This record gives sequence, C-alpha cells and structure tokens, in this order.
Amino acid sequence: MKSLKSIAHLLILSWFFIALFANVSAYAQAVETGNPSPLKFPTPQGIANQLFYLQRDPNTNTIICELNVDKNGEVIEKDPIKVYWLRYGEEGEKEDLSYIQRKFAYGIQAKAIGDDQYELRFVSHKNLPMYLMKSAEDKKYHVYVTVNKKKIQLERIFLRIQGGSFWLPNVKYVELKGINTANKTPIIERIKV
Repeated sequence: MKSLKSIAHLLILSWFFIALFANVSAYAQAVETGNPSPLKFPTPQGIANQLFYLQRDPNTNTIICELNVDKNGEVIEKDPIKVYWLRYGEEGEKEDLSYIQRKFAYGIQAKAIGDDQYELRFVSHKNLPMYLMKSAEDKKYHVYVTVNKKKIQLERIFLRIQGGSFWLPNVKYVELKGINTANKTPIIERIKV
C-alpha cells in the first residue's frame, strides 16, 4: 500500500514539472504582472540565502530553494542547494521535503561545472538547465535560466491551476519571474500549457 501511495504521489507531482518546463522556449512570452489567482500568495521574507521560490495553486505553501552553506559561509560543493517547504497554510512552519518529493519531484540535482558554478536540474524534469553562479556585480550567488533567448536571474516560479480535479488539474500556465540580465529590469515569462 505504501508503494502504491508513493507511485500515486509521484504521478501527481510529475504533471507539475512536465507542465512547468514543457517547450519553454517555444511558448514563453512576456506578460502583464497581474495575478488572477484567487489566493493571496505571501512573499518569503528573512531567508538570508534564498535563491528563488516556487508557488502554485491551490494553496499558499511554498517551496524555498536556498544556497546551502557551511558555518563559515562557504558553499557546500556536493550539495549547493537546500530545498524545503514553508507551510504558509500551517502558520508558516518550515518542513523538509519528504523522501518522495526530494527524489522524484522538487529535489534539485547539482553538478559542479567549474569556477564556483553549478548546473542545476529538477529531478522530475531535466530538460531545463538552471545555473547557480556568483554575480560579477554583487558578488552573491544567484540562479539563472534562459527562456525565450532571455537570461533571467530567477526569483520565483509560479504554476497557475484553474479547476480540474486532484488527479487531472487544469494547468493554465507557468510563470518565471526575475531580473532580465541584459537590462536589469523585472521580467515575467509566461509559459502557456
């Protein structure tokens, strides 16, 4: 029974990442900044090493992707990203990802590519590389992704679900929000699903 639950959970989470990154460059487009979701999503605050966060309907619980550093502030090379929940629906409690979530859905694989740079990929979808590297300007680590030929310093990923069922949600679009590195302006790229 536990194995069946694990498989069901994996299937539910797989649709998320398939929808999130399907044909990113073909369908990405700049859009208005309005958010038609009926939920008011909190913005995570006070997380010193936060790189970006991930939110989706139908609740406000948020995945935090944080730079993983040792007690001296140095990046832990074998595991540079720490991923966990902020359960806003449960008074903002911090919670580690479950084994299934970490291994099959929200976990991030990192590969060192030299000069304090890492290639990052979600375990559930490996087709869209993200890159963890230090900015030449502020000397801090950020995650960068290229969408529609635009390099974005990633701040937020949002998945919009409108209706459907628990097993087959109606995914309308995915938004990647951040800073366009070419001109240092805010950018939102929407991927229609």
